Amino acid sequence: MKRFRCLAVFCAVLICCGILGATVMQVPVLAATVQQTERYSPYRTTQKISYYSAPKASAKAVGTLSKGKTIAVVKGSKQQVGAMPWYQVRIGSKRYYVKNAGIKKIAVARPSVNGTLRVKGTKLVDKNGETVQLRGISTHGIAWFPQYINASCFRQLSQDWNVNCIRLAMYTEEYGGYCSGGDQKALEDLIVKGVKYAKQQNLYVIVDWHVLSDGNPNAHLKEAKQFFKRISARLKGYNNVLYEICNEPNGGTTWQQIRSYANKIIPVIRKNAPNSVIIVGTPTWSQGVEEAAKTPLKQKNLLYALHFYAATHKSELRNSMIRANKAGLPIFVSEFGISEANGNGTVDTAEANRWVTAMEQRGIGYMMWNLSNKDEASSLLKSSCTKTANFSGSDLSASGKWLYRLLTGLSAPSASGSSDTATGGSATSNSQPTQTVTGSTGKVTHQATLVNQWTSGDTTFYQYTLKVSNSSSQSVDWTVSLSFNSAITLQSGWNGNFTVKGKTLRITGADYNNTVAVGATISD
Repeated sequence: MKRFRCLAVFCAVLICCGILGATVMQVPVLAATVQQTERYSPYRTTQKISYYSAPKASAKAVGTLSKGKTIAVVKGSKQQVGAMPWYQVRIGSKRYYVKNAGIKKIAVARPSVNGTLRVKGTKLVDKNGETVQLRGISTHGIAWFPQYINASCFRQLSQDWNVNCIRLAMYTEEYGGYCSGGDQKALEDLIVKGVKYAKQQNLYVIVDWHVLSDGNPNAHLKEAKQFFKRISARLKGYNNVLYEICNEPNGGTTWQQIRSYANKIIPVIRKNAPNSVIIVGTPTWSQGVEEAAKTPLKQKNLLYALHFYAATHKSELRNSMIRANKAGLPIFVSEFGISEANGNGTVDTAEANRWVTAMEQRGIGYMMWNLSNKDEASSLLKSSCTKTANFSGSDLSASGKWLYRLLTGLSAPSASGSSDTATGGSATSNSQPTQTVTGSTGKVTHQATLVNQWTSGDTTFYQYTLKVSNSSSQSVDWTVSLSFNSAITLQSGWNGNFTVKGKTLRITGADYNNTVAVGATISD
């Protein structure tokens, strides 16, 4: 759900007008805070398409979108024009229209709908055998950045970012790691808490045994057995949990050594989670998928990890992924970034887009590294961001903005979990607030004119002057109705009476400013 916030301030000054003159009297400011809700669904272009300013067969194209582009379609905006359905979409800061041909809705798998996942051939499938894809975010080390494991954060990622999976990365040997002096009970409790939050927000979740500096997962085989025995027992019964048993084997660790480790760990997990999907790392920082494809493990419901960082890993590794997948290996990108392989340096969005195209074509899921404000290019948040939820566009790094656009087709979220600002006035084809709103009831007319707008924190304010005129033959009690782009919720109001129905905010005067005399105008 996308939530759009604004403070619509309607300033009223009462002017009682006669034929030969006017008596001017100021009245208190009339104001209301409204929240506008607009919902989007992510679609992907299946071919090069055009977009238009209006849903008309005769309309000329405003621009084009390339194949594989994610776009945000306004829910409920489908219109039938002749034989062709049209949709309203959000592109950048404006709204346009596209024809139904050439776009396809992106299916976002959810535990409540798709249930327990399993592996069939090279695909991840749901309880009905339908192919699904996991698209999500990996935390950084939970011992270092535990603050992001909270209900509000997971809610925003699920509802606003279209994320359907969270990866909980628990380092094994680094400082504070599970095998290097970290508080094992606290780390396990944090994972359980993360799984519960994920379940509440309809997310799948990956429990990641984050091997890195230890290189060979067999270095901590005993601890791994203990951990997976305890954590799988505590998570027994959850249908949204996947297990990743060795993040990035490295330092010359061979596929045979990884196979030996996996054959000891998988049965431990299977005792408590017999049908769970297990992700197995591959040699050379989980890049050696072709080695794994030659002699895959014999157990069922396994995925094989491939990791890439777009500014370092180009077509050579991508082609290796494609070859291994064609050879029958079910691959899952449990970690990737658009930065260099060290998690820092430059970002390469062009190469990242090529990776996404390749993964989407093969139904390979992907998890982006990392949810933190660490001062490095791969972090999704700026280092200056101290929030742990309700992230706005200004909180996101280049990596974060790229991912949000990829998953939603929108430019950036607001702090309330939205991607746009509410616009006063009637529905419009772009995101800018309506400059003038007019209407009438009989011989009583009203006009609200935008005179100012400003931003404070993460909230945008719009100030209108309000004028109500009575040209009838008797005094009347005035009423103003203002229409917004979609449903609104009234949060507060003063010096007037406010009611909301759907997209309309209805305002009537208070007992001291309600009546408009014959020939008079309420204005500022």
